[in-house]
Amino acid sequence: MQRDIEAPIHRALTEKILLAGVPREIGILNGTGGAAFGLGLGSYWVVPLFVVTHFIFVRLTKIDPYFFDIFKRYLKQADIYEA
Repeated sequence: MQRDIEAPIHRALTEKILLAGVPREIGILNGTGGAAFGLGLGSYWVVPLFVVTHFIFVRLTKIDPYFFDIFKRYLKQADIYEA
């Protein structure tokens, strides 16, 4: 007779760590860029641009949580076949 063993798994072990709806690295990069250009350089017109890009990143993350991981892997890969 086979026994089925079940164990509860916490949700944090299976889901991506998100910061404001985007992956942590992307959120830090976007926030740092917006703060550097907006506060450091005084280009306040750039801040709405970073807010819009953040909402685009949130939408992409809702569609596929691993979008940015796959995109980073795509950028690292060399072209094997010349087209």
